[in-house]
Amino acid sequence: MPVSKARAAEIAQRRSQMLIMKIQGRTAAQIAEHFEISPATARSDLSRAIKKARQLEVQDAELYRFVQGSRLEHLLRAVWPAATGAPGPDGESVVDLKASEQARKLIVDISDLFGLKVPVRTEISGPDGGDIPFSSGETAEVMALIAISDRDNAEIPAIDPEADFDDDEDDEEGLEDLDDEDDDDDSA
Repeated sequence: MPVSKARAAEIAQRRSQMLIMKIQGRTAAQIAEHFEISPATARSDLSRAIKKARQLEVQDAELYRFVQGSRLEHLLRAVWPAATGAPGPDGESVVDLKASEQARKLIVDISDLFGLKVPVRTEISGPDGGDIPFSSGETAEVMALIAISDRDNAEIPAIDPEADFDDDEDDEEGLEDLDDEDDDDDSA
């Protein structure tokens, strides 16, 4: 049977009070005793209240981004003509350098707000800042380079291309285990 609006409001208010009590350091058992409900119900209500709060935080963050984005775009539209060269009194385009700098900063702010920055490429250098010798792409070579990647001033090790890491056998056994788990899931 669906919960009435009055009962839903009562539950929402209780969950809000429960969150405040939890923040104050009370246990689920103490909260349950206060509201005369079972500890399991108290834990369930707290869990639902926290989940709802997370959803509201996400919605609030999205709303903030939308509002701030609109403000920044409004400012950008205001400085854009001067930044791109509005026609002067003689009909010639005149670029206002201050407006151009403002526009550039606004574009950076908009990019930051919406997470539009291009990822930065990171490279690892070899001895004395030079290249890392990497030739064959064999497992032994890759494993040796990974092993030294987190060490300061590491020397590049001698690589044994004949080294056997038995990766193929482990992978096949792992795949068989996954197949068995999938069969169990289908029967459930």
